[in-house]
Amino acid sequence: MTRLQLEHLIRAAAQIADDDELIIVGSQAILGAFPDAPASLRVSMEADIYPRNRPERADLIDGTIGEGSPFHETFGYYAQGVGERTAVLPEEWESRLVPVCNPNTRGATGQCLDPHDLVLAKLVAGRDKDFRFTREALRHGLVHASWLEDRVARMPLDETMSELVRARIGRTAREAAVSG
Repeated sequence: MTRLQLEHLIRAAAQIADDDELIIVGSQAILGAFPDAPASLRVSMEADIYPRNRPERADLIDGTIGEGSPFHETFGYYAQGVGERTAVLPEEWESRLVPVCNPNTRGATGQCLDPHDLVLAKLVAGRDKDFRFTREALRHGLVHASWLEDRVARMPLDETMSELVRARIGRTAREAAVSG
């Protein structure tokens, strides 16, 4: 996905949800802080979105411009309407959101997760694609392992999960250093 495609999704989702403020929580949130992010971080053709003020309308976004929709078939990318609790995030994550608002969004604002918060959510999810994304973000210097480690303590995780996330940070950082 490109930044221009994300802006198109923000514009469309805002109109569908009748909410000019959207939260972008999936991998393509990286385009908020890094509009020209490396191609290896832009492989997904979906943006995970929920309306900040009308989260109950996420299903409407999903049904209208989601996977398999005419929108998806026409443009080759889509929005997945998600819930507010889709991503496990550190305290104060909302204060670090990166706004995307310009003429392409027609006044709507897509609030993208800060890259470190995004990567931490991916490390909690723990899927192969999340580890690949984390390695690439570390390899390209878009996030720093020490900052990730600092924020783990501010996540709503039990001790076992906190230790697992710390181990995942260490492993992916080592792999990123080898591949970089």
